[in-house]
Amino acid sequence: MDGSSLHPHCRASEWLFPWRGLNSPPSSTINNPIIRHIAELANRASLRDTASYGAGLRKFHIFCDIFSVPEHDRLPASFELLHSFALWAITDLDSNDPLLSAANGLAVTFEPVSVDVARKYLTGVRAWHIAQGPPPLSDSHHDRINWSLRSLENLHGGRRKPLQPPISLTMLAALKATLILSDPFDTCIWAMASCAFFGMMCFSEVSHSAFNPLKHLTQAHTFFGHDLRGNPYARLDLPSAKTARARESQSVFLNEQGNLCPLSALHNLASVVPALANDPLFSWHDNKGDICPMAKTWALERINSVLIAWGWGTSFSHSFRIGGVSFYLAKKIDPEIV
Repeated sequence: MDGSSLHPHCRASEWLFPWRGLNSPPSSTINNPIIRHIAELANRASLRDTASYGAGLRKFHIFCDIFSVPEHDRLPASFELLHSFALWAITDLDSNDPLLSAANGLAVTFEPVSVDVARKYLTGVRAWHIAQGPPPLSDSHHDRINWSLRSLENLHGGRRKPLQPPISLTMLAALKATLILSDPFDTCIWAMASCAFFGMMCFSEVSHSAFNPLKHLTQAHTFFGHDLRGNPYARLDLPSAKTARARESQSVFLNEQGNLCPLSALHNLASVVPALANDPLFSWHDNKGDICPMAKTWALERINSVLIAWGWGTSFSHSFRIGGVSFYLAKKIDPEIV
């Protein structure tokens, strides 16, 4: 997370123990250093499978950042806070709901998960409480949260989004072969697709419904350089990302990837669609020469038309991120890095 004294940088499997709260937990042993040391050994040994808890704990802190929950209220977390966290985690944004749509415009992000995943998140937060000392919620509080989760599952059941298949290298190659890379619109589509795949980015991070330079990538957020071995790379500094803390940028690093290279795609985009520093990074120009930010609906419509023509059916916005993750895992990249 932020690398502070409360949330030091470490592997996800280790977060339960070094990540602490501002409040001192009640003592669980007599005040003797030997007994306290034995208690600490027992504490760590009782939670051997800690890797699965990291995602829930991280998601909990992201939720707290979004809704400006102070550190001293996070541990111990109240029933009200954990109930709210569970509601947020499963809520599927409904564009027809004016209040939810307005909230989304105020940087209240939603990335809904299933009820089972939300319960795993809560298990991770509960394990964090046990590891740190404060008592977890009572069974009656968990029953109330489960009631809400089941209710929201019923509410969203009729409009659940279909499973999103991953984009593969073959599909990516077909997309590039079909797009006209001298055309401003298609050139932008290809740069978005290549960067989203190899950068494991949400498609909303490369496209948008209403461009905002404070939230979306501009030309000024792009940097090219060479690493210590002389290999070229590109860095995209996302002003706002779903996996970043509030008001914190997040960097995506891209390197050379053969014929599907995102660096080449970005250089080609800059050549075909020259733009100013404050213009959208992923943009095209119309017949009048005006710079136009690429809308998500336009991009997906063009991408889907290509994939359908090749016989793969319809793709979705998270398919590039899922495909990128599958690509790096297949190359035996450490899952912790991915």
